[in-house]
Amino acid sequence: MMPLICEIVAVGTELLLGSIANTDAQDISRGLAEAGIHCYYHTTVGDNPARLREALRIARERADIIITTGGLGPTCDDLTKQTVCEAFGVPLELHPGTWERILTFFRRIGKPVTENNKQQAMVPVGGMVFENEWGTAPGCGFERGGLSVFLLPGPPKECRPMFENCLMPVLRSFSGKTIASRNIQIFGMGESAVEDKLRPLMERSQNPTLAPYAKEGEVTLRVTASAETREEAYALIDPMVKTVKTLLGSVIYGVDAASLEGVVLDLLNRNNVRLAAAESCTGGMVSSRLTGVPGASKRFVGGVVAYAREVKENILGVERAVIDEYGMVSEQVALGMASGVCRVTGAELGLGITGLAGPGGDGSDTPVGTVCLALFDARDGSSHTLTRNFGDERGRIRTMASLTALDMVRRHLTPSRVFLDGGVSSVV
Repeated sequence: MMPLICEIVAVGTELLLGSIANTDAQDISRGLAEAGIHCYYHTTVGDNPARLREALRIARERADIIITTGGLGPTCDDLTKQTVCEAFGVPLELHPGTWERILTFFRRIGKPVTENNKQQAMVPVGGMVFENEWGTAPGCGFERGGLSVFLLPGPPKECRPMFENCLMPVLRSFSGKTIASRNIQIFGMGESAVEDKLRPLMERSQNPTLAPYAKEGEVTLRVTASAETREEAYALIDPMVKTVKTLLGSVIYGVDAASLEGVVLDLLNRNNVRLAAAESCTGGMVSSRLTGVPGASKRFVGGVVAYAREVKENILGVERAVIDEYGMVSEQVALGMASGVCRVTGAELGLGITGLAGPGGDGSDTPVGTVCLALFDARDGSSHTLTRNFGDERGRIRTMASLTALDMVRRHLTPSRVFLDGGVSSVV
């Protein structure tokens, strides 16, 4: 059986203008993969019937399934349904059940129904209708000449549940295959280095496949397999994941993990310890990342943004002589900040971060991009310090510094206690 190919056509001028992100396509693509259907193209077109017809003409030549999102509302620019049905020669008719649902909805909210609301209840003759439990505009679908076409509303709070609850069962019935994936998350090795290390494995692997995806500061390896069932697909994936773990080792911080900060909080829970952060150049980014995870308050005590020298000295207790001798951007000062924040908050683990994020320097010989980090463990007085240069772009410097700090905690709380090269630790 040849694999089915789907094209997603997102309709909305606001998408082209960048006013909103196309999260519908992301959600649908994930579902298509789960259903064993390939998605080779995402097309975005504005609220223009002529351009939408052209997009549909192209899509029907290279896809077995077309899914449109958006343009099903009552306003004059919501022309997706009319345009799609005209393009495929499918007439529309009033769906009584949908029209009654719309009337009931407006009676419930106490607003009058206008004539243009009726266009939302028009559906393809002989097609299927997806009742909208999450809004007013129903979804619908039809088949023409071996091509399946489905229309979903644009608002994510309507599109996502309609796709999952109404369309996914249909898509699963189309395909005899299931595609499953696992994501291996990496910090501490760049994309090119990862690819170089794994290239022989990538080149010889066909099912499952192995592909790297980079985001700022991190790399994700996606292992994807196709099989009759999800269980069989994961049985193909798991040996590949084990092989990659063996090859890359401690730079892997998780498999199917939500985030590095989530992994850190999980380790803090397992080890029954609390963390605090003293940040200078990162300005609270570590604290922000951690508190963005639900339940962080159980293990993250708090943080101090110690930008000025006075804050480092008077609140964190960094000795003036240490700053005078080694400079504000030094491992000695970072360690003083880390131990100081433990003293101030009572946390067992403390992070200290100080650096030059630019664009200007501090009058010393320290180059822009230099960041000094320290981790202090108040339980036994052990520490680890690290100096890195993250380039000259301010945003990247701060992001990389915050991720590196979190990774120091991760490594400290794992059994191997393997630290990044270049640091000095009293306990390893």
